[in-house]
Amino acid sequence: MIDLDKAELDLEEIGRQNLAQVHRNLPTPVLYEQSIKNREGFISHLGPLVVRTGQYANRSLEDRFIVRDPDSDEKVWWSGRNKELAPENFKAIFYRVLAYLQNKDVYTQECNVGSTSKRTISLRIVTETAWHSLFVRNMFTPSSARAEGRQFLPDFSIVHVPGFQTIPEIDGTNSSACIILSLKHKLLFIGGTSYAHEIKDAVFTIMNYLIAQDECLSLRCAVNMGAEGDVALFMGRSGTGKTSLATCEDRSLVGDDHHGWSASGLESYERGCYAKITNLDAEDQPMIYECTRKFGTIMENVTVDTETRRVDLQDTSLTENARAAYPLPHIPNAMRKGTCGHPKNIFMLTQDPFGVLPPVARLTPQQAYFMFLSSYKPSLLEDEGEQSTQRVLSNACFGHTPLVIKPHDYARLFMEKIKRHSVQCWLMNTGFSGEPYGSDRHVPIETSRAIVDSVVSGKLEGVEFEPDPVFQFEIPKTCPGIDDNILNPRNMARDQGEYELRANGLATDFMDDFSQFTDFVPESVKDMLSHITLLEDSLDIMEQFRITI
Repeated sequence: MIDLDKAELDLEEIGRQNLAQVHRNLPTPVLYEQSIKNREGFISHLGPLVVRTGQYANRSLEDRFIVRDPDSDEKVWWSGRNKELAPENFKAIFYRVLAYLQNKDVYTQECNVGSTSKRTISLRIVTETAWHSLFVRNMFTPSSARAEGRQFLPDFSIVHVPGFQTIPEIDGTNSSACIILSLKHKLLFIGGTSYAHEIKDAVFTIMNYLIAQDECLSLRCAVNMGAEGDVALFMGRSGTGKTSLATCEDRSLVGDDHHGWSASGLESYERGCYAKITNLDAEDQPMIYECTRKFGTIMENVTVDTETRRVDLQDTSLTENARAAYPLPHIPNAMRKGTCGHPKNIFMLTQDPFGVLPPVARLTPQQAYFMFLSSYKPSLLEDEGEQSTQRVLSNACFGHTPLVIKPHDYARLFMEKIKRHSVQCWLMNTGFSGEPYGSDRHVPIETSRAIVDSVVSGKLEGVEFEPDPVFQFEIPKTCPGIDDNILNPRNMARDQGEYELRANGLATDFMDDFSQFTDFVPESVKDMLSHITLLEDSLDIMEQFRITI
């Protein structure tokens, strides 16, 4: 019997007692062979491996738990996002997992996360399927310990068993899927879902807990660097365009998504990319598109012609969230070392469906703090009568991944760093501007790229800015290569009064969401918030300027 009361679980011993065979650190070609032999997927035109993830094609956000015990009680930010699980429930689930895996084969990758020796975390990631082991190998750096004759001693272990399902009535979970973190046992368990992003998020959850203890800020962002060494950082929720804007021919890609910002600069946690490829266009995003045509790439939930094995990225019948996981070297100008200096510019991306936010706005450190905690992205809701509506969906620090420690502690560290290193922050809207969702006023990717180019090249440094009367951030009056009218959404609105209602409604939603943090924010941020114009204030302004509703 495995003694679960030990502080650390010996998965080596567990493997010897329970498993049939452990396939350890298999390389990409062998994992391809295993995936095909196991009927986990098939090879598409030019070599990518195509897989399906079943009922879960997105992250299972309501199924994340942290085991509440003396090791976690004082350290974890217990909130609606961090659901607690009793130790006895975790123990029961774990023993049932062992029973489920009895005499089964598993695949193990021993890997390192982080690009510097000081903050590198060693992980053992055990998966039930070969293609998930390939995903791990694409995303993280294989450990060289065994090849060098050293024993591999992981700092943390992840066990991914999509075929195992929990029983909510017995286990205290919300559904048959679960993502459970035990800080005491240094173990994160994923069950009931094949969606590979859960493994990626598991690693980030572990890192943003461990690294934050060292005053290193974990960020969900893409990073690139110019020829002169200037670094740009792109933060944004899924689908806002951070990977697309960071991947370009004239700047080197440092990393695609997860990074740490320490006293010495930025470092990538990953050696791979996990890009959304729904409706991917070969002309708009040529470098990412080419990765969907290379051996070693995994494509999740894409439609394939069964005869020619050609992929149709425009077909969204399976999901709106088709993904490709590929190693970073698939991008020709990617940096292998994964480290760089401090950022000069930070772009905070959102996709505003209300047409309120401008394509670009300059932020003060206090406004950047506010946007960092808000990290706004809308959610599309389907109403009766086949009509769609939008609601504001904010999630602290740009990501669905549960933050293990308090978000305002992350935000404090974020503002300290942008002040210390004189970083300029920008709000970028890649959604709609002027008119809401359903109109033709979507911000083209060419416009967003031109804005980024103007910022990183310094072309915006000498232009005149104007304050937004509601949010108070600064909007450039001109930008090289862009029609000046589209820079300010008020210029693009058909009805000025209706636009002001949308703008102030969004500001009110922002403030309502942010109210959970107001007791913890610095006084300078509170002062900034006092200048945001809400609906009751704006009615007086509209009357003053004779704007009718």
